Amino acid sequence: MSEAPAAPRTASAETPSGTTAALLGPPSPRPGWRVLPARVAAMCAVELQKLRHDRTELYTRAVQPALWLLVFGETFTRIRAIPTGGIPYIDYLAPGIIAQSAMFIAIFYGIQIIWERDAGVLNKLLVTPTPRSALITGKAFAAGVKSLIQAVVVVLVAAVLGVALTWNPLRLLGVALAVVLASAFFSCLSMTIAGIVLSRDRLMGIGQAITMPLFFGSNALYPVSIMPGWLQAVSRVNPLSYQVDALRGLLLGTPAHLGADFGVLAVAAALGVTAASSLLGRLAR
Repeated sequence: MSEAPAAPRTASAETPSGTTAALLGPPSPRPGWRVLPARVAAMCAVELQKLRHDRTELYTRAVQPALWLLVFGETFTRIRAIPTGGIPYIDYLAPGIIAQSAMFIAIFYGIQIIWERDAGVLNKLLVTPTPRSALITGKAFAAGVKSLIQAVVVVLVAAVLGVALTWNPLRLLGVALAVVLASAFFSCLSMTIAGIVLSRDRLMGIGQAITMPLFFGSNALYPVSIMPGWLQAVSRVNPLSYQVDALRGLLLGTPAHLGADFGVLAVAAALGVTAASSLLGRLAR
C-alpha cells in the first residue's frame, strides 16, 4: 500500500510566517527625521486648540496696535519730526507695530509652560517619546501662528487707515515667514527665562523689563541712522530690528537686506529652540 500524502506544513510558533511576525513583533522604529516633524506639528496643533476655546486674548491684544497707529502714527505723520525716506510716517510705522504686537504675544509665552508644570501637564509630556526639541519647537511655532493672526489684524487696521501696503502674495508669504520666525525666537527666549527663574511672577517682571527696551532699541519707530551710537549697537544685535527691516522691505518696497534679515531670524530661532530645550528638564523638576 502507498503511504498517505503528507499533510501540508503549517506555520508554527517556532517558525512564524512573515505576517504573523509582523503582527507579534515590535514595530520597526521610524527614522528620526520622519518622526520629528510629525511630533512638532502635533504639539503645534495642541497649542492652537487652546486658541479655539478662548479667543479673548486676540481681541484684547488688537487694541494696543490700533492705538499706536491711530494716535502715534497719525500725530507724527502731521509733525514730520522723524525722517522716513519720503514715505508717510504712518506707513513707516506700520511694519514696526506688526513686529511689536507679535513680540508682545510671544515674549510672555513662558508663563504658559510654567502653568503646565504646576498643573502636572509638563511632566506627562516629558515621559512620552517626543523629543524635548519637538515640544519646544511645537510651542514656538504655535506662538508664531498666534502672532501671525495678530499681524493680520494690524495689517487690516493699517489698510483702513490708508497705509500703502503691498498685496503681492509672494511678499505676504515672506511677511508671514518673518513674523513666525521672530515670534519663535521671542517665545523660546521667554521659555528659556522660565527655565532659569522657575516662577511666573519673576518671569512676568523680567518680561516687562525687557519688552520696551527691545522695542525702543530697534528700528520700529525711527531709523537706525538717527540713533546715538550706543543705541545703534543695541539695534544691530536686536532680532526685532531684522524683522522690522524685512517687513518694511516686503510690505512697503523700501530698501532692505532680506537675505541677512531672514538669516539672522532663522539662526536666532534655532538658538532659541536649543537653549529652551536644554532648560526644559530643569523646569520640570
